[in-house]
Amino acid sequence: MTNRCNTKKINIGNIFIGNQNKVIIQSMCNTKPRNTQETIKQIKELEKAGCEIIRVSIENEKDAYALKEIKENINIPLVADIHFDYKLALLSIENGADKIRINPGNIGKDEYVKLICDKCNEYNIPIRIGVNGGSLEKDLEEKYGNHSLIGMVESIKRYVSLLESFNFYNIVLSIKSSDVLTTVKAYEELSNLYNYPLHIGITEAGDKFSSAIRSSAGLALLLNQNIGDTLRISITGNPIDEVYAAKELLSSLNLYSNYVKVISCPTCGRTNYNMLPIVEEINNYVKNIKKDIKVAIMGCVVNGPGEAKNADIGVAGGKDEAVLIKKGEIIKKIPQNEIVSILKEEIDKL
Repeated sequence: MTNRCNTKKINIGNIFIGNQNKVIIQSMCNTKPRNTQETIKQIKELEKAGCEIIRVSIENEKDAYALKEIKENINIPLVADIHFDYKLALLSIENGADKIRINPGNIGKDEYVKLICDKCNEYNIPIRIGVNGGSLEKDLEEKYGNHSLIGMVESIKRYVSLLESFNFYNIVLSIKSSDVLTTVKAYEELSNLYNYPLHIGITEAGDKFSSAIRSSAGLALLLNQNIGDTLRISITGNPIDEVYAAKELLSSLNLYSNYVKVISCPTCGRTNYNMLPIVEEINNYVKNIKKDIKVAIMGCVVNGPGEAKNADIGVAGGKDEAVLIKKGEIIKKIPQNEIVSILKEEIDKL
């Protein structure tokens, strides 16, 4: 899975997407940009977690003007999400946005879209055309129905043609639905129609549990076809969970490096030590560590050593204790109360 789809290479702030560049992790603040300190704090936390592009909602002029201060205090590209008011897009561009996300269907007159295109050309920043199944233009919804695959693709075609008619080609595309298979089919069609970079995701995917399953089901199908240049795993709640979920998904497909992969067994009646708190604490400990290593936490010595053979470090449980395993070799026994501290020490050594 080393060859990406040959999409157009596009610059967003200090990074490139498309062509053979790696898949970029994106998230979105749930703060209001006009609350600058709160927004900057959240973005810095997301940066630390591994977020590589951040998007914010622009609801009014205060939000647009706030982008300047926010941009000065973060290190990753900043995307302004605009609906309804083209003037907010123009202000966002002037105040430092690295990319504009619009749904051209709710901007209004075509001449307003042209003004956005002209300003983006002037500042050399891209536009993401974002189409969602739940917000299709009225005529397309009446013709094809809500969340219609045909309607979604027609909407994208309509607005790509519009932007191109204004000599604007610095374009990223997204076409999302809450229905997983509809989303997959829509992106497959776009991949055949255009060479513009694709931002992939399943919209309205739910809480951490639901989104992890729905997003992985859809995005893995796309990524396995080398479709997708940036992605967001949409989760109801703290956006930092979106980043951790994206890293886990990409790592599972060998598309993310410098990642600590923790594997653990489902447990059974042979588990005789308190394993679950160990898994939780080690998972939290390694979240922001940048190393290509595997850590195994197993419930018993029946399958533990074999399951952990390919791990760099691991433990397999006994009666209120565990054995420490390095590269498949059992090193020593560890009492329950020392397992976490010794695992952390060994991880730090690697």
